[in-house]
Amino acid sequence: MNEQKTRLRNVGFTTFFFSGICAISSGVVVSLLQERYGFAYGMTGTLLSLMSIGNLLAGLLIGILPGVLGMKPSILLLTIGYALGYSIMGMTGAGVLLALAFFLVGIAKGSVINTCTILVSDNSADRTRGMNLMHSCYACGALLCPFLIAAAAKISTSLAVLALAVLGGVLWLVYLSTPFGGKAKGGKEKEKIDWSFLRSARFWLLTGLLFCQNAAEQSVTGWMVTYFKGSGIIAGTLAAYTVTVMWGATLVARLLIAFVFPFQHPRKAMVVMAVTCTIFYIGLIQAHSQLPAILLLFAFAFAMAGMNPTAVASAGKMTSVTSMGIMLPVASSGAILMPWVIGMVAEDAGLAAGMASNIIPCVGLIVFAILVARLPEEA
Repeated sequence: MNEQKTRLRNVGFTTFFFSGICAISSGVVVSLLQERYGFAYGMTGTLLSLMSIGNLLAGLLIGILPGVLGMKPSILLLTIGYALGYSIMGMTGAGVLLALAFFLVGIAKGSVINTCTILVSDNSADRTRGMNLMHSCYACGALLCPFLIAAAAKISTSLAVLALAVLGGVLWLVYLSTPFGGKAKGGKEKEKIDWSFLRSARFWLLTGLLFCQNAAEQSVTGWMVTYFKGSGIIAGTLAAYTVTVMWGATLVARLLIAFVFPFQHPRKAMVVMAVTCTIFYIGLIQAHSQLPAILLLFAFAFAMAGMNPTAVASAGKMTSVTSMGIMLPVASSGAILMPWVIGMVAEDAGLAAGMASNIIPCVGLIVFAILVARLPEEA
């Protein structure tokens, strides 16, 4: 691998690490802001929804804007959202400005995901290993964020939030110093958009698989603490650390895939992951005591960890800013839809029934993984 490819791949690793801190911190920050300004739970939900909408929109923008503005200007325009968004949060409690801030953070999150996916996928000798290592960097950032915020928040809430703005600024400066390609006339890096991937069955099957993965994973991340507390399986502050269990399992699994047990047949491996995470999830919602629940949660996250990076790597030659700008936002809509479905079911039939409904995307994972595995090898 030449020096330029190595540099671009490492930029992907570095910026995804910072994005892990900034993106996952939003859930902690919204809680701090709620305590400080005293707004209602409805406002909290609105802010988080606006971040998800920004994340969804970013994928479409990062797929289209490079053909208009050029690659680097587009990336710099969209990823400044972390620095701007957290700066606004640290300086004001005005509802409208906070709404804008969370939307900007969502834009930055989605843009960094797409940009890093391209940087690592296009510049790694082994796509599957590269993608798993990239997502491991994100998991490291996610694990660190609660500790960083807690340390800064001991001084003041504003300092904790502004520290995230600084990290977002560092991420942006890394992109500013990165050469993304040659320049066309007028000094702008123009790219001709190739839409041929839209006719590919492989593209849509992988998108469906990622939709189910996002739906199943985000439902557990978003609802499991509430479920454990409400059912009495894990009580008190210990329930809040179940997210740490998930990210710890995710990090361990992705590092093992990247360095110890690399997949020889990635598409067959996705079938195994889909089946095992479904089995573990069914066991998880049937657990009635603390230790089995924690072990099954760890096992579920461990089985699910390699699915997203392996699926994206399986896109192969179709991987481009534009294709990822369609695939990842469409797939991420599962993370918006399924947690809402669980809430609706829980209102009518109880939270246990709501959590049981998450078996549907788990089964969908199995179906799509089998269909992808049956596709012919790329030429």
